[in-house]
Amino acid sequence: MSAGGYPVVSLLPGRHKRAEQGHPWLYSNEIQMDKAAKALPPGSLVRLAAGSGKPLGVATFNPHALIAARIVDRDPACVVDRAFIAARLKAAIALRHRLYPEPFYRAVHAEADGLPGLVIDRFGDIVVAQLNTAGVARLEGEIVGALALVLAPKAIVLRNDGAGRKLEGLAEEVRLAAGTLDGAVEFVENGTRFFADPMAGQKTGWFYDQRENRRAVAALAKGCRLLDAYCFAGGFAVTAARAGASSVVAIDRSETALALASRAAATNGVEARCRFARAEAFAEFERLAAAGERFDIVVADPPAFVKSKKDLGAGLRGYRKLARLAASVVAPHGMLFIASCSHNVGVAEFAEAVRRGVFDAGRTGRILQSAGAAPDHPVHPFLPESAYLKSELLAFD
Repeated sequence: MSAGGYPVVSLLPGRHKRAEQGHPWLYSNEIQMDKAAKALPPGSLVRLAAGSGKPLGVATFNPHALIAARIVDRDPACVVDRAFIAARLKAAIALRHRLYPEPFYRAVHAEADGLPGLVIDRFGDIVVAQLNTAGVARLEGEIVGALALVLAPKAIVLRNDGAGRKLEGLAEEVRLAAGTLDGAVEFVENGTRFFADPMAGQKTGWFYDQRENRRAVAALAKGCRLLDAYCFAGGFAVTAARAGASSVVAIDRSETALALASRAAATNGVEARCRFARAEAFAEFERLAAAGERFDIVVADPPAFVKSKKDLGAGLRGYRKLARLAASVVAPHGMLFIASCSHNVGVAEFAEAVRRGVFDAGRTGRILQSAGAAPDHPVHPFLPESAYLKSELLAFD
């Protein structure tokens, strides 16, 4: 279909300014939801226009979602097809090649890379995609085709099981869209070899967003005793062991994740200094504190405590408690790395929860670093709320 064939969706009078100034989202209460607009299938490509008729670009449109329109291109004549997606994909990958020498990274980060709703992680010749909106879901065939054209991967996995799909009226699923895949895949991060399970692990099978933070913690770990809570597949634990940590204790509730972490430790030759155990973090912190166990570095990188805004109060209390419990097992003059991946929690709110938790534990110290996600997770300038990851590295007295 040519761009001229896309239906036109108009904004209400006076509601075009944010879009005109660069914001990529239009909310349902900004759009003329007439009979024609409501009848459009979720995810349809449309030409967006101001109430005056002035063209604003091409967007994906879902009349049933709060974020009703997501602008894909400002050119109203733009055609969003396989060639268009391939061009955006090439640009995103070219940027990653400037950041990292090896093909292990987040290749596409949704709006920030000009492909709203699409997330792609690359594990060499294995590609894992998340189609999080109705717009990219309708473009699945073109996306898979563009990936084959640009990367020629051995396998393309669709991890369409994110919570955001429910808001778009989409079902959750995990499936192999192309190629073959036999179990976990091996990849390299910060010079350390790891294993991810794209079909069964959390999210895409790995969290590339903590890459730089893992490097920062590892740089401090030589000769240290380290505790890694919520260790998942061993990102912080094995990187620190490889950097010279004297011993590492890593815990997680997932036996599958612990098996991948243990495999990574063995592959990197540090299994003798690593111990992996199945445990619930809060209970284990309390047990270790009661037993008088102390660690030079403690890492607390949990799953999101705040899944929606209504959970904010309880989630902040959870982060405060986590900070208190984690601080209680940090040795004198030791360090704590603590993080939140809850996008509904602001940087200042998280910092306050950590501050209160550390005070509750009777500890004093200083913040060495406040950080976010690695640079392969860029942020759209008009979507600061998409900078979901925040962390603090503290040094205690």
